[in-house]
Amino acid sequence: MSVALLVVIAVIVLAIVATVVKSVVVIPQASAAVVERLGRYRGTFTPGLNFLVPFIDRIRDRIDLREQVVSFPPQSVITKDNLTVDIDTVVYFQVTNPKDAVYEISNYIAAVEQLATTTLRNVVGGMSLEDTLTSRDFINGQLSGVLDEATGRWGIRVGRVELKAIDPPPSIQDSMEKQMRADREKRATILTAEGQRESAIKTAEGQKQASILSAEGAKQAAILTAEAERQSRILRAQGERAARYLQAQGQAKAIEKVFAAIKEGRPTPELLAYQYLQTLPQMAQGDANKVWIVPSDFGKALEGFTKMLGAPGDDGVFRYEPSREYVAASRPEDDDEAVAGWFDTATDPDVAAAVRAAEEVARREVPPPDVGTAPLLGPSVRPAFSGQPGTAHHVPRPQSSPTGPPDSAGDDPLAEQ
Repeated sequence: MSVALLVVIAVIVLAIVATVVKSVVVIPQASAAVVERLGRYRGTFTPGLNFLVPFIDRIRDRIDLREQVVSFPPQSVITKDNLTVDIDTVVYFQVTNPKDAVYEISNYIAAVEQLATTTLRNVVGGMSLEDTLTSRDFINGQLSGVLDEATGRWGIRVGRVELKAIDPPPSIQDSMEKQMRADREKRATILTAEGQRESAIKTAEGQKQASILSAEGAKQAAILTAEAERQSRILRAQGERAARYLQAQGQAKAIEKVFAAIKEGRPTPELLAYQYLQTLPQMAQGDANKVWIVPSDFGKALEGFTKMLGAPGDDGVFRYEPSREYVAASRPEDDDEAVAGWFDTATDPDVAAAVRAAEEVARREVPPPDVGTAPLLGPSVRPAFSGQPGTAHHVPRPQSSPTGPPDSAGDDPLAEQ
């Protein structure tokens, strides 16, 4: 074989291999290829192994079927209140029909960008700056709806549109910062005032409660003090009344004893006259007694008094003879039932119970101080009685003296005198 023949065979083999390699096409996953035959649309290759007719079919374009993210540069948009803001948008879209994406639009990415810009200006132009800053979700929804509807015939589905940034002019940003700072200071001032108000209210309520409790305590103390003073005055008055009654009875008994002693002594008119004359200087010692007149018939009056009460003796002199019958001395409570309670020295049962309760409290042991507390200064003192209002001190009952009649006249102290 000649060399020329070998070269021809090699060229033919290489052509066959190139033709076979070119006729086999592998499409990766999530991709598609638009195939044309002699310049006309033939079909769309799906992922996997596909075959072309060499020199007749060709791949027009390869399309990525995955969802794509495109970030567009900031766009200047004028709001309703004539303020210019720069807005960055991000569009999420996916090609659903590769044939329409190739034959219906020349550059679908640029078309989506321009459509998003015009729609954004249309939506934001009818809103104020404050609404624009606070209505991102509304703007996103409007853009997504318009873009999805317009790009449907291009074989594109717009998933969502997000506003990445809304930048107002620097002067507006400065004003907004000042406004926000003023609002924060206002809220801080309001919260501080409310706190001071609540504190003042709580303090006033506490002072009110303290004043009420202090007034109630003072009221109870005044009532108890008045009640104690009343009881004290009543008891003191009862004691003074009983003492005066006993003093009057003692004076009466003393007068009776003196009068009985005089009768037992059988005084004569001469003795009575002598005693009367001794008493006259004492009667005249008063500062108001300037003149003292002695009646001339005083002796006759004494003589008639002696004759009326006495009996003539062996010497003819009238003398008083007392009765030998003993008359028992009566007690005050026997003379009048109304004064029977004046001399009752028995302890009131309620007072005795209160005293016993106070003594039980006083006898209780004082618990030891807790660890860490300061020790008491000096020895502990146990109170003798409770300091609570309404308690009373125990007064020992005095021994009652016998009220029976004396065995003889010598047992009576007045009689001994």
